[in-house]
Amino acid sequence: MTGVVLLHAFPYPTMWGPQLEVLQPRYPVIAPDYLGKPLPEAASQVLRAMDWLEWERAVLVGLSMGGYLAFELWRQAPERVAGLVLADTRAGADDEAGRRTRDQQAARVRAEGLDWLPEALLPNHLGKTTREHEAEIVQNAAQMILANEPERVARSLEALRDRPDSRPLLASITAPTLILVGEEDAVTPVAEARAMYEAIEGSQMLILPEAGHLSSLESPAAFNTALLGFLAQVLS
Repeated sequence: MTGVVLLHAFPYPTMWGPQLEVLQPRYPVIAPDYLGKPLPEAASQVLRAMDWLEWERAVLVGLSMGGYLAFELWRQAPERVAGLVLADTRAGADDEAGRRTRDQQAARVRAEGLDWLPEALLPNHLGKTTREHEAEIVQNAAQMILANEPERVARSLEALRDRPDSRPLLASITAPTLILVGEEDAVTPVAEARAMYEAIEGSQMLILPEAGHLSSLESPAAFNTALLGFLAQVLS
């Protein structure tokens, strides 16, 4: 059997509600919570879940940190990957400034908790259109952040800091691949998506209008339409 695995962004393990609503009537689907785990350990968790469900392969749908995990799964077990959806992510590792920021944020989370984190993250994670016109989405995203355990958030920051450069992996990807990116994504902008599109032979790319880094939450109708179309191609 082939299923669909939804791989969440940092720090939003419960972000996939709009996608589960449309996928569950159509496909076997799971949305594992791996917040706080190093990417190799998170990949092992996903593979164990697939084994338990008796899925031979899966389409991996990874957004941001979920994309980094999708690369790790391709690195560990490419034969288990039926397709890839890489949304609002990048293949490169953090630069030195990025690693310092992760360290500073992890230290502050451990010292102060999470109350400050939505204000720090959401101006970049949500696009301008969402921030100005979609107060409910902004509030929901903030609540998702605050619902986490601080130590798990800190450990995920360290996992992000330590992730490898996956750019050398891109040319090896032979699974069908769809690249999605929010038009207003300030974290992993359209140029990052285009670089992956150019490096992965045969991949497809779509830009989702009026969406930022969390495009699956900000523009769920467009995201779901693209996702369902891709799954129909891969799983038909």
